[in-house]
Amino acid sequence: MKTITKTTLALLALGMAAFVAQAQDNGGPPDGPPGGEPPPGGRGHRPPPLPLALALDTNHDGIIDSNEIANAGAELLTLDKNGDGQLTADEYLPPRPPGAGSNFHPPRSPLVEALDVNHDGVIDASEIANASVELKTLDKNGDGQLTRDEYCPPRPNGAGAPGGGPSSGGDGPDGGPPGPPPGGESSDGGPPGPPPSQ
Repeated sequence: MKTITKTTLALLALGMAAFVAQAQDNGGPPDGPPGGEPPPGGRGHRPPPLPLALALDTNHDGIIDSNEIANAGAELLTLDKNGDGQLTADEYLPPRPPGAGSNFHPPRSPLVEALDVNHDGVIDASEIANASVELKTLDKNGDGQLTRDEYCPPRPNGAGAPGGGPSSGGDGPDGGPPGPPPGGESSDGGPPGPPPSQ
């Protein structure tokens, strides 16, 4: 009887481990969809999270809440590596992916668009000081906080809602939720993505 119980428990533990692994996998291998085809629009690797999103979302729950918005200026200064009081692209964007060509340009983040008011590529001292006000312009539903769909850039294939992140805790760009499977309906009811290339 003890042998059956130990065997049953071992099988249950293995089953639970497989279940957890499948749930974390989101339905496909880490480098692309089943069948070995690369996903549309990319090599299959998730982009690194946006440092801006990581700095602003101090509790890393995927929401930039009202307290985090209020403290945005101080949190942005944590990204100022050289202490000059302003943020340049090398401080607020993730590093260029290995093997990316000179034509590589990541999608512009709504966070960068909002914070870099004069769009010169530098978030200067006055823009940092006004960060809380500018972040509130991204609050589409007026609930006093920013969710990933409000602060993450749109997915490269243009399907559904923005992913993102930056980003941050999730599996998508900037830590946002992963995109829909190729050719499938997006989880937010948006239009389906393009079918996988043959």
